[in-house]
Amino acid sequence: MGLNSRGLVELTVLLKKGEISPLDVAKDVVAAVEEKDGDVHAYVEFYKEDLLERAAALTKSGDYRSTPLAGLPIAVKDNICVEGRATTAGSRILSGYTSPYTATAAANVLRSGGIICGKTNLDEFAMGSSTENSAFGPSRNPWNLDYAPGGSSGGSAAAVAADMAVGALGSDTGGSIRQPAGFCGVVGMKPTYGRVSRYGLIAFASSLDQIGPFARSVEDCAVLLGAISSGDAQDATSLRAPVPDFARDLDKGLDGLTVGIPRDFMEMGTRPEVEENLTTLCARLEKENVAVVDVSLAHARYACACYYVIANAEASSNLARFDGVRYGHRTEHARDVYSMYTHTRDEGFGDEVKRRILLGTYVLSAGYYDAYYLKAQKVRSLIIRDFQNAFDHVDLIMMPTAPSAAFPIGEKVSDPLLMYLSDIFTIPVNLAGLPAIAIPSGVAPDGLPLGVQLIGKPLEENTVLRGARGVERLVDFERKTVV
Repeated sequence: MGLNSRGLVELTVLLKKGEISPLDVAKDVVAAVEEKDGDVHAYVEFYKEDLLERAAALTKSGDYRSTPLAGLPIAVKDNICVEGRATTAGSRILSGYTSPYTATAAANVLRSGGIICGKTNLDEFAMGSSTENSAFGPSRNPWNLDYAPGGSSGGSAAAVAADMAVGALGSDTGGSIRQPAGFCGVVGMKPTYGRVSRYGLIAFASSLDQIGPFARSVEDCAVLLGAISSGDAQDATSLRAPVPDFARDLDKGLDGLTVGIPRDFMEMGTRPEVEENLTTLCARLEKENVAVVDVSLAHARYACACYYVIANAEASSNLARFDGVRYGHRTEHARDVYSMYTHTRDEGFGDEVKRRILLGTYVLSAGYYDAYYLKAQKVRSLIIRDFQNAFDHVDLIMMPTAPSAAFPIGEKVSDPLLMYLSDIFTIPVNLAGLPAIAIPSGVAPDGLPLGVQLIGKPLEENTVLRGARGVERLVDFERKTVV
């Protein structure tokens, strides 16, 4: 077993004892990428030479021993800017663009001693649930290469699941960290909105986007979350709340916590194996004397419709900047300014992005703003209130990460509505701005992983993480990837 298949915390212990070096880890990660990524396609770009050079320099200096990430390779989703590197957001429209600055979350990785080892594949502009919408082709699930890894952060999830990175960063607008984490059998966390700076994240929907970590275990996830969290004057939505030690309470597990199950909401299209997995987990929790009670999220059934109005409205505004004037792709078929705009955007954007821009522009247009956008914001307020009422009675809410295990590549790509419903259980959390974590909870009859998510109150990541650690101990999940 190579060092690349060990967890972040385990590796940092060995590194700080001097039993291994950052170069040893980097070499094993490089070997894994060269062996596997031709099949998985987790990376858009892998920084092999830079990784080896930086790891060698750290090994020689020994400076890594005092840092939280200790010279470990961390992959970054390719909608997160890194200075001097191409940032594509999975789109042709950003071809040729090199970022002049580094996103705060990525800078925090570097500041914490990590090495950014590459950019991972994603659905174009993070718009998708399968990583099939990328201009660079789909990523594949390391558990079964015929299946999707989820999305939009499928490349990051697949990289961690296939041992091609020790950890990774993704972004979560409607479930884009948690759903692929569930599909790929890894841990993925969406922090409280504002906990991690969005500066340098290419915007999809500004009131929903949040950067978060992928890792192999809850403890690894806690360490990586601590490394990337900070207030940031460059992000007006960034919270100035103190960053606690997220690993501090992990040993407490689920002791003394009450877990709520929104059964009324989970009746919506859940596959039998997902229901059975959750029922089995609830029984195991009760056997461990964890209080499990029913809660109501009465308006969550409207979350999908609400989300695709708000998110697409924000996307239509945010993506207006991609016009061929300042950077990225510009058409060669321009007769005037108008045709330059239209041809550039038609050539540069994929079908799903065009669909969402059109929908978003429609719901913001005169005569429809009140009927759609304003109404969706009112529904969002009701969803937030439902969570607040539920948290008056419970510490955590638990539900499946997705209504099914991973689906075959190509199965849903021609049916947008069916694809959108893949995120039905994750979307309400983004609308409410809450912290949530996806953790492996079992394996479906077809051999693909299943996941559950734990949702907490705002800024209570510590409670979410300790609960997740308790579930992790009970499940004792074994990874069985084919690559």
